[in-house]
Amino acid sequence: MVAADVALLCKALGDTNRLQIVQMLSDGEKCGCKLLEQFQFTQPTLSHHMKILCECGLVTARKEGKWSHYSLNRETFEALQAFLTELGRNSETMEGCCQ
Repeated sequence: MVAADVALLCKALGDTNRLQIVQMLSDGEKCGCKLLEQFQFTQPTLSHHMKILCECGLVTARKEGKWSHYSLNRETFEALQAFLTELGRNSETMEGCCQ
């Protein structure tokens, strides 16, 4: 995963509502109607948030009738985790330049 991809994911997760949606999806697939029950906004607003989460690759969607069902894209999530873990690992081993 490259820095531009991580920045896009961080931007998507930078919104409180989208971060809450990801938390809700962390325990499995949810129908859009179930997600909507947890928020004080309209279905078009949910669609906007889901579009952003899907476009960055963090969430996948499948249609069933008139509803969409959403789930975390585990591959993207794991790649983000690996990137952040490596970033943390690199900061532990960096030597100061002014010693």
